[in-house]
Amino acid sequence: MGQKEPGISLLTDDDLHLFNEGSHFHLYEKLGNHAVECKGKPGVYFAVWAPNAESVHVMGDFNQWSRSNHPLSPKGHSGIWEGFIAGIETGNCYKYYVQSKWNGYKVEKADPFASWHEIPPKTGSVIWGSEHEWKDQSWMEKRKNRTSHKAPVSVYEVHLGSWKRDPNDPSRLLSYRELAPMLVDYIKETGFTHVEFLPLMEHPFYGSWGYQLTGFFAASSRYGTPEDFAFLVDLLHQNDIGVILDWVPSHFPNDAHGLAYFDGTHLFEHEDPKQGFHPDWKSYIFNYGRHEVRSFLISSAFYWLDRFHIDGLRVDAVASMLYLDYSRQDGEWIPNQHGGNENLEAIEFLKRLNTEVYQHFPGVQMIAEESTAWPMVSRPLYLGGLGFGYKWDMGWMHDSLSYISHDAVYRKYHHHQLTFRGLYAFSENYMLPLSHDEVVHGKGSLVEKMPGDNWQKFANLRLLFANMFGQPAKKLVFMGGEFGQWREWNHDASLDWHLLDHAKHKGVKQWVRDLNLAYRRESALHAFDCDSGGFDWVDCDNADESIISWERTNPETGEIILVVLNYTPVVRETYRVGVKQGGFWSEILNSDAPDYGGTGVGNLGGVSTEDFGWHWRPYCLTIALPPLGAVFFKYEGKGKPSVKS
Repeated sequence: MGQKEPGISLLTDDDLHLFNEGSHFHLYEKLGNHAVECKGKPGVYFAVWAPNAESVHVMGDFNQWSRSNHPLSPKGHSGIWEGFIAGIETGNCYKYYVQSKWNGYKVEKADPFASWHEIPPKTGSVIWGSEHEWKDQSWMEKRKNRTSHKAPVSVYEVHLGSWKRDPNDPSRLLSYRELAPMLVDYIKETGFTHVEFLPLMEHPFYGSWGYQLTGFFAASSRYGTPEDFAFLVDLLHQNDIGVILDWVPSHFPNDAHGLAYFDGTHLFEHEDPKQGFHPDWKSYIFNYGRHEVRSFLISSAFYWLDRFHIDGLRVDAVASMLYLDYSRQDGEWIPNQHGGNENLEAIEFLKRLNTEVYQHFPGVQMIAEESTAWPMVSRPLYLGGLGFGYKWDMGWMHDSLSYISHDAVYRKYHHHQLTFRGLYAFSENYMLPLSHDEVVHGKGSLVEKMPGDNWQKFANLRLLFANMFGQPAKKLVFMGGEFGQWREWNHDASLDWHLLDHAKHKGVKQWVRDLNLAYRRESALHAFDCDSGGFDWVDCDNADESIISWERTNPETGEIILVVLNYTPVVRETYRVGVKQGGFWSEILNSDAPDYGGTGVGNLGGVSTEDFGWHWRPYCLTIALPPLGAVFFKYEGKGKPSVKS
């Protein structure tokens, strides 16, 4: 595509002012490469920020990678270098050759704003300007109702390169277009509402899973072109599936072609390693106090929401941004101006990010991966919060996995791990994650964490999922967990899909599907996920028998779901549980059903109440509680409903 321009600059005085004050959030429309015509000649306009450069040249396959043939010119005192080169076309490869004012530093850099790069390990940027013709208007019009706090939000977390691979050549990554119909079919089959991709922005080291970005405006070329990625998102939307992207504004790698030491100075990162170098990831930390860095990062967020219709960004490693002493010992960090450990510049950046995103893109959600007790992460700015829409509940994840890893005979001593979440469940708008981080680095797969023999392992896994879907919060499951993959996740190999030929694995997948369908169908299970008015403990104190129970309600409609979980392999033939409403309660879910791999202990479709009190409630149900099992009952009203033929 081309743009008709009278001169060789796309940058106005307003652009420069907004950029330099940290308020330009559409930089991808101005910096980078853009196909234009200048004086009737088609070509490409280039613009790059390098304020401490002595000179900047464009080198590429169109000039035999000459470092001197095509110089750029400084744009006033903005720190931006720009220029027009005639005759360049889509597909041409290029880099910037930057010579610094300081220390004779010279380096070849990829374009920070390029929308496409060479396939790693190559590091050049690629001219790309075509656009996708979107067909997701229906989804875009209604998506604000699909990600809200009252909506069922159940997320399938995917690392695209290891979800499925070419069965004839396992070393070959499938493309965005090849994976699109397969992923759509699978999401629809398993009932998830959204898919979340581990970072798909360009990254040089595949083993970083995408969390070490060099291309903050580029979909990874490993899977195809930007249009191919847009095709994937579009097809998901056309099938009413939302798309969330992991996004990493917390750090970036030190690769020579990337952002680090860009113009011979610490341009994007803090100069002092006590502030600018991450000890865990050996990467650089953005300087959030620099105006142009804020413009860069918020423009990156806008880019994915604008150009690719993304429905939400899961912001990685927020805790590492909030704390100056994150993973640092005494003497290894610099206190803020008040002497504290809070990163005041990062806090203001996150608040501005969330404010701008929600203002410009109604219907999307910002999700924080934040692992500490920082208050009000998902509360509005006017209340003193950071302004995120949701926060991952890492405490639930760790407590639940720790608890369920104990043999059933010892669980009564750890009962608090099941119930502790009740103390804080509504302090944030939570999402419950069973994420990729829990099935790598020797931690074992989900099913492998479970104690007992094979039957008990799968029963415990079904129980874990029941706990998740019965709790008030949104849900996230990493790929492979939904069918009980035995081995740890390996980013270099496909999931073990052949396991679905076995009944136990197929049963877990069917259980997750039915949980998803019930979660979406029953408003009592989702409408008050973020509101304490929809949750009430029935019995959280039965540590001796390792049984917990609660009610989920929708006060607006009167719907009630009773959830009872038995964490021992003992069948409770006549277990009593108190309820507030008298009448018939239908059994809508039972993790011990034979279809899921269970033993078949159940309640023949439902139970009617008895007229005496239990658990401080006026009525009682006497139920058969299956071993290592979960049962969900729905209140149907007075009397048993008639059976329909």
